[in-house]
Amino acid sequence: MTYYVRPLHFIDSPQSYKGKSLRLAGALIWFTAVEIFAKKNNIIDREIVPLDDWDDHITKYNGHIQQRLNLLYSNLISERKPIKMGDKILRLDQPQVMAILNITPDSFSDGGQFTQGDDVDEAAANAGYVMAAQGAAIIDIGGESTRPGAKTLWEGDEISRILPTIKRLAPNCIISVDTRKSMVMEQALSEGAAIINDISSLGYDKRSAEIIRNFDAPIILMHAPSQGDNPHENAHYNDVVFDVYDWLERRVKQSIEMGINADKIMIDVGIGFGKSLTENLNLINNLSLFHAIGVPIVFGASRKRLIGALSGEEDSIKRLGGSLALALKALDQGVHIVRVHDVPETVQAVRTWRGMRDAALTVKA
Repeated sequence: MTYYVRPLHFIDSPQSYKGKSLRLAGALIWFTAVEIFAKKNNIIDREIVPLDDWDDHITKYNGHIQQRLNLLYSNLISERKPIKMGDKILRLDQPQVMAILNITPDSFSDGGQFTQGDDVDEAAANAGYVMAAQGAAIIDIGGESTRPGAKTLWEGDEISRILPTIKRLAPNCIISVDTRKSMVMEQALSEGAAIINDISSLGYDKRSAEIIRNFDAPIILMHAPSQGDNPHENAHYNDVVFDVYDWLERRVKQSIEMGINADKIMIDVGIGFGKSLTENLNLINNLSLFHAIGVPIVFGASRKRLIGALSGEEDSIKRLGGSLALALKALDQGVHIVRVHDVPETVQAVRTWRGMRDAALTVKA
């Protein structure tokens, strides 16, 4: 039997509930109950427990089950510490925007934008500075497309694509690098990149964990069904939500055992990577469950195919409305970082969302 705990009954004004609500993972979200899942094989039992009944309710379970449930509960309500990267700090007590800067010819939405012309490196760096000025807390630079059908890129080519832009941006911006190769990680971190965003969760290149450990770098562990050249293959799920949860929980534990700083690990459920429309939507609707793993959550669904499937919009560049809807859905479940293409529009949406949350916190009981 495997147990899980999910926050329920979210509220806007916790001050009106006289101590009967708790803050979710340090985000601007409060909840008043939890749902306990007990899963054996493919059979799931569930029960809803108000927070003020938790201490009494938990006594019905035996020792090791009670210990796990208390750990998951504690993870839900634990603050996510600011991530320190030299002289830069990323706060996680408010939602942050991560801007996508792809220096690739074949990314699904913006491929080729910064691989042609007289001075592509300067153009990419200028785009990064604009995104930062527009409110992006992180610039996520990628040199290899991982869309379905994309070809694997040689490390040297990937490095040559991204390094000039990293050098230009790193002194003034928090740079994450979207890569699964240890040589690229090492070069990028040496030139001032701060975060590694690895779609393989350190599984593609066995030396990657050593690089992360040596640099004490923050790492985003993303779920994909395969850690091979094609991250979209071998997708088989009994229940996508619990399967992805189990995989990420296990991967976080393994990373810590490999010596990676637990306070610098983040997770991403991997929307669009080897998942059907229904599976993607199930994950999005259950993002709050993943806070029980105990680390910050990054969410990336910007311009993805599921928006086209739901809206009928084939052109990925015209999927802004769907991208904003998904980002706000994620924020409503306490996600800490949203990874997006459309920075000014998302920043405006996030700031408006936060303004509403702040206003609710000032309402008198």
